[in-house]
Amino acid sequence: MSKRILLFTCIMLLSLFSFAQSRVVRGTVTDQGGAALPGVSVTQKGTKAGTQTDQDGKFSLTLAGSSNELVFSSIGFASVTVNIAGKDNVAVQLSSNVANGEEVVVVGYSTVKRKDLTGSVSSVGAKDIKDIPLSSAAEALQGRLAGVQAIASEGAPGADIVIRVRGGGSITQDNNPLYIVDGVQVENALSIIPPQDIANIDVLKDASTTAIYGARGANGVVIITTKSGRSGKTQITYNGNFGNRQ
Repeated sequence: MSKRILLFTCIMLLSLFSFAQSRVVRGTVTDQGGAALPGVSVTQKGTKAGTQTDQDGKFSLTLAGSSNELVFSSIGFASVTVNIAGKDNVAVQLSSNVANGEEVVVVGYSTVKRKDLTGSVSSVGAKDIKDIPLSSAAEALQGRLAGVQAIASEGAPGADIVIRVRGGGSITQDNNPLYIVDGVQVENALSIIPPQDIANIDVLKDASTTAIYGARGANGVVIITTKSGRSGKTQITYNGNFGNRQ
């Protein structure tokens, strides 16, 4: 009888332990004005567990390990560390840090400072292309990033541009890179996103930076961060074209 009780106790303890290990934390991330922030990196401190917020600024993260701290980071905002002990739902607000001058790069589910980056990553920011006439966002990569080829698929004006990261990996299979827009996988993203809506483009080129995406990232990963609201003075930008017919 005592053996059965001991066995039952062990099973219950294992069940509780498994439940504790699979704890899920949900929440919402907003800016100082209360607007939802998509594409914010959410990582559990000290582990490899991570995710990104969706278009509504919401996230769901399955924890790994005993750490009770989540780190929230996004380009243009100061990183925030939140203690989640005893919490299953959190609301986080990020503050703009545009003026601090620290350049950060999106890598997988996290962001790192450019000076601390060890992997092979190339980037193009909005300031690099704002004064350049572009018919598509793909043209922003032409001749600007080492190891990245942007070639028109046809000679006709307006033809789609083919992106290759460190050359083609196969003769018969798909060689297109994986496109991630604000944390969401999008096919041929550079052909459908207006250049003026892009805040930053990070191209992950080596195994250390693309490993989190598995086999799908074998041809490289293009991470696109779109512009979102910022606190401060309102800025209005206008681009216009006209022709004269005689």
